[in-house]
Amino acid sequence: MAAHTIELNRATGLEASHSLGQSPAPLNMNHYANKKSAAESMLDVALLMANASQLKAVLEQGPEYTLYTALVTLISLSLSLQVLVGILLIFIVKWNLNDEQKHLRLNVFENITTSCIFIIVVINVFITAFGVQRPSPGARQ
Repeated sequence: MAAHTIELNRATGLEASHSLGQSPAPLNMNHYANKKSAAESMLDVALLMANASQLKAVLEQGPEYTLYTALVTLISLSLSLQVLVGILLIFIVKWNLNDEQKHLRLNVFENITTSCIFIIVVINVFITAFGVQRPSPGARQ
């Protein structure tokens, strides 16, 4: 039986200590959630920087650009939603997942965050479709 357990452990990648009566440390859900939120935050920062760059390019082209108002509006909305998502992620990270009283609030915040991220993606698809081009170096400054 012990040899079978060790073989099963090797096949599944589990440590052999399971079969020797030692239990593995349980998954720390707070640690997992914090890592997940940190990764989301890094992606949010990358998109924030890209949108700021796009806004700069549109503003450099000026109001004469055909889609100026639409792009400035979409990029501003995207930037605002990204700031909101960043704030929500801060609250989500701060709360203890093991506190059952906060589960409903955390679930609502997670749903709002996910919805905002979906809206940000859709907005950025339109921003990309409208095509923000930087002015050529010889253009007016």
